[in-house]
Amino acid sequence: MQKELSDFLKIAYEHGKVKELKEAFKEYPVEEEWHKGKLENVLKEDNKSYNSYKIGDIVFVKEYIYPDGKVGNNHFFVIIDQDNTAVPIENFGMLVSSNLNKLKFNSNKMLEKDDMNNLHKDSLIKTDVIYKILDEQIIFKIGIVNHEKIEEYKNSFYNSLKNKNSN
Repeated sequence: MQKELSDFLKIAYEHGKVKELKEAFKEYPVEEEWHKGKLENVLKEDNKSYNSYKIGDIVFVKEYIYPDGKVGNNHFFVIIDQDNTAVPIENFGMLVSSNLNKLKFNSNKMLEKDDMNNLHKDSLIKTDVIYKILDEQIIFKIGIVNHEKIEEYKNSFYNSLKNKNSN
């Protein structure tokens, strides 16, 4: 672990809460999402590809290739931190899911669709795990969440650590 990482990421790594992208797709299968992981379901004329992404961006991320060679599907994430010392830059995101049944978990936070985030449906942010996302895994940006929401998600992450440690 590099000393240049933010305090937030250092804590996430220390608690084993930074996961590989494929883990997100196991726990939140795209088949349960409104978009079913299909690019054609979310693509709009104004979707833009960027050369770089920022904290607060909601991005559509492509999955990896399974061991059997089958290509996985896509999912939304919000970028909550970055490691700018890595080349290429590593993004760290929290999964965005439209499966509101999972709001029953304290670490999942509601995100209502609006003109900033450009989500098609009210969704949730899974705040108890951070996923590593490389720029080349991002297909496009769909919208943004403001700094206050990012701080809310980080605080929820810290609370999930405290609750786990007190049990």
